[in-house]
Amino acid sequence: MDLRFLIRELAPGDIDAVMAIETVSFPSPWTAGMFRDEITRDFSDALVAVAEPGPVILGYAVCWTIAGEAHLLNIAVGPDARGHGVGAALLEECIRRSAAAGARRMHLEVRPGNGPALRLYGRHGFVFQGIRKGYYTDTREDAVLLSREIRDDDAS
Repeated sequence: MDLRFLIRELAPGDIDAVMAIETVSFPSPWTAGMFRDEITRDFSDALVAVAEPGPVILGYAVCWTIAGEAHLLNIAVGPDARGHGVGAALLEECIRRSAAAGARRMHLEVRPGNGPALRLYGRHGFVFQGIRKGYYTDTREDAVLLSREIRDDDAS
């Protein structure tokens, strides 16, 4: 199946659809208020992938760029859209926007058991930096810390 979509900034009207994906994707989901807050932050890129044609939200990502560094805070794709390049496109757009904002490195944390995410990040040049012990407060699970250099050509 060829899935067509575009990536745009998160809008207030997208929050319910984003929350539907968030709650099926994570054991301790963000709140709607957290997503609303991201819309207002100058240093935050809050993005959605939207099916074409139609207003269906397929996935989302939130990335901060502050003081030359970027941090991918949240990314998820709805179950029906997984495996179709939506997550990769969202990640690539976060990297592009971070590069354009002057970031030189991007960091993220991921659960060690999240094989699909670890493979996605590896394909995009993220490398192991360490373990954050007990990072996930819901399960006390450790997080794998990954990062990648951001190059000038990532901005294009």
